[in-house]
Formats: sequence, structure tokens, C-alpha cells
Amino acid sequence: MNIVSFNDKENLAVVGPVKLPIKQGEFETTFQWYTWATVNNEMNTKESILQSIVNADLASKQQSSVLVYGDFANADDAIIRMHSICHTGDIFGSQRCDCGYQLHESMKMIKEHGCGAIFYLANHEGRGIGLFSKSLAYILQEEGYDTVEANNALGFEDDTRNYEEAVRVLETLRAKPVTLITNNPKKLAALKSHGLLAHSHIPLWGGLTETNRHYLETKVKKSGHIPKEQLTV
Repeated sequence: MNIVSFNDKENLAVVGPVKLPIKQGEFETTFQWYTWATVNNEMNTKESILQSIVNADLASKQQSSVLVYGDFANADDAIIRMHSICHTGDIFGSQRCDCGYQLHESMKMIKEHGCGAIFYLANHEGRGIGLFSKSLAYILQEEGYDTVEANNALGFEDDTRNYEEAVRVLETLRAKPVTLITNNPKKLAALKSHGLLAHSHIPLWGGLTETNRHYLETKVKKSGHIPKEQLTV
């Protein structure tokens, strides 16, 4: 366990690495898994954190993860994906979005590249509105709203995600620059504003279906994503 100073009130307790063999269809590899949780900054020892976890009610909350591949701390060239949790797409295989596709393709890209990490960010569901609110947004989308309009109609901004914790954890794992896997230059800018050392990004288009076409088009038109030259199913 590594205890990382975060702000005046909280520390980040980072656990890992844990060897995590993964198999998805024909894709198979082993990542080094880390996870983290915020703790009161008075908990600054491993012993104090271990004594508190029974009463911390962690099962009712979500914690973020990092899957690391290769010599992440020392390699000159590493690619990373900051992936927002998508319960419906990542777990159920929903075709309303391309999140599951992007998660699994990022794993393959990182293995093929030889070094990288996937940050799986637990409080980012629905661009930060949570799973329950996301289900309400989906109802609105079935009534004709796009993803941005649905979030706005519920009283949320289009994107409320925060990357401060993720960048701080990244800094504990690697001091050298990285390349971000994303289609969204706004995400790269947001991460850089939090101190991410990244000079470029790699696009990841794919997973297009008739059921997510409007969602992907909205990403381009309203959320600033770089368009693929031609979207075809």
C-alpha cells in the first residue's frame, strides 16, 4: 500500500500491484492491477487504514482501478487510457455507446505497444452524473433527446468528470510523459490542466452500430470529438 498526499483533508491509499491474468475471447494477457480510495489525511499509515476498512462501508461505494502493462515506470514511451466507467457498455455489452469497445481495444493496443496503463474511473458514469441519473437520461434519449440534451434536462452539465485523483495516482506510477488514447481533445486539455504530462493523443474509433450512431455523431457535433473521416457500420 502506498499512501499519497492529495489535499488538505484527504490522502489516496493506493494498493498494488496485483498480478491480474485477463482473458476476453481470443485476447489474453496479464496486467498489474492497482486500485485506490480516498481516506482522511489523518490516516497516514497502512496500519491505520487497515483498522478502519471494516467500518468504511466500501462495498456501497465505487473505487477506481489501474491496469498497468510493461515497465510503466521506466519505459520512454507509454500509452494510457483514462476510461470512464460505463456499467451498461463495459459489463452488459450495451450497444447504445462505444465504451465497451474502447475499453477492450485499449487493452489490446497497450499490450501491442508494450507499455501502458488503463485508468478505470469509478465516479465517471454518464460523464459524472452516476448510474441512476444515467438511466433517467436514457429514458429522455428514448423520447428524442441526444446525450448532451438529456444530461442538461436533468440539471447536469454535459461533462462533470474530474481527473485530479487519476493524475495524482499516475504521478506515483510514472514521472515521464505519456500519450493518451482518446478521440476527445477536451479530455486531453482537461487532464493537462490537472498536470498530466502528455504531448499527444491516439484516436480510437470503432464499434459503430446502428444503435449508437447518433450517440457517436453527438460526440463529434457537441462534445468536440475529432471526427473519423467516415463512419460506416
